[in-house]
Amino acid sequence: MTQTSTLSDVREFHPRVRTALDNPQIRSNFRNAMDGLMGKRQKAFDGWDLDKLRDLGAAVRLRALARLPELLERLEANCIRQGIQVHWAETGEQACEIIGDICKARQARTVIKGKSMVSEEMELNHYLEEQGIEALESDLGEYIVQLAEETPSHIIMPAIHKNTTEISDLMHERTGTERSHDVDYLTASARQQLREKFMTADVGISGVNFAVAQTGTLCLVENEGNGRLTTTVPPCHIAVTGIEKVVEHLEDISPLLALLTRSATGQHITTYVNMISGPRRDAELDGPEAVHLVLVDSGRSSVYQDPELMDTLRCIRCGACMNHCPVYTRVGGHAYGTTYPGPIGKILMPHLLGLDSTRDLPSASTLCGACGEVCPVRIPIPTLLQRLRKESVDGDRLRPSVVRGHGSKRHWKEVLAWNAFRWIFASPGRYRLLGMLMTRFRAFTPSRVGAWSRYRSAPKPAARTLHQLVNERAKGGGR
Repeated sequence: MTQTSTLSDVREFHPRVRTALDNPQIRSNFRNAMDGLMGKRQKAFDGWDLDKLRDLGAAVRLRALARLPELLERLEANCIRQGIQVHWAETGEQACEIIGDICKARQARTVIKGKSMVSEEMELNHYLEEQGIEALESDLGEYIVQLAEETPSHIIMPAIHKNTTEISDLMHERTGTERSHDVDYLTASARQQLREKFMTADVGISGVNFAVAQTGTLCLVENEGNGRLTTTVPPCHIAVTGIEKVVEHLEDISPLLALLTRSATGQHITTYVNMISGPRRDAELDGPEAVHLVLVDSGRSSVYQDPELMDTLRCIRCGACMNHCPVYTRVGGHAYGTTYPGPIGKILMPHLLGLDSTRDLPSASTLCGACGEVCPVRIPIPTLLQRLRKESVDGDRLRPSVVRGHGSKRHWKEVLAWNAFRWIFASPGRYRLLGMLMTRFRAFTPSRVGAWSRYRSAPKPAARTLHQLVNERAKGGGR
């Protein structure tokens, strides 16, 4: 089974958006799904003081980020003390090589994977397939998009862009499952197909929701049980996560879980909350023989250097910002062409890929503020979008910046236009001359002015300037 590249050409963002907008089925699928998710989230917080809970969640994440280097060292020490082998990867490529070396050392031929956005970010499946290692997704949504040879369109619900009919047809064509609109039947069929893979896999790979520095505990939340099977049945478990997922104390997880599950799926708690503290002990009957933790930087430490942009690292990957975004809910996740779509993708992917590759993403927002209003840890997403827009048109490309590719969206024509604007409006005489010329020759105003007139009428000068109208009114006696 193959899987397409996680990262398509993000420079083709606008053509993909137009394609999505012209697809009524995609828009219907997302609209129906998002309406349900928003309603569930609202009901899940009934009876809670949401503002205080969000304040607490934000404080937990900010405190952890303020001491990130120290907490990562504590996490490593406590993990090693409990028998977890810790690996550091500066880039996604290095992380893939580390995981590949672990698999080769165990002579692994098959890998079963739990849900992990970092592994999507690294394009781990492609790397393992190139090494001759089969990698099968066990999360139901991830399994569906892998069958379709697609990428996830949502960080929580990877196959949210497909309806039941589309999933039924896909499973029938790829696995021989009977066509059915019975969701329970389709789920049971997928579970049956995956169960044998759990039992025969050489290595299990999972993500990490939170890593506790105090105890060296890896926290993984899920609903399907696939994460628990992935981390306990194969003889080797590899957990992979970004360096920002660390928290200081075990009790810090409680408010974050309360926010994560309610914000993501409208649940009070997920079906399974796994606390992984090491490999199988001598007296234990199950669990892996070895546990590895791969901590991935991939540009996160550079984000950490900027006091404002560092807020991006607060994210707990709930997806609430996507569910409420008027842009995402109309074009879907695949239009973005990046691992993380929606509002969080617009502020995170420029750091991971550089603004030269993602220059259009920060501008793909109405700045309505819905994403910031629902973020459980109060990430000021609209403010960060404005910051990245400013970075993308920075006139001094030699100016130090933590964002790669800053200034890449600046165009000489725009610079020339604004310099001309400044020169004309700096002089009353030049301003009046321009006004006179524009009114006299208004008939020659072009009907198309680039991107502005793509969705708007082109501006046309009035027949008389404001000064002329005022002077005429004064001569007429002030009427």
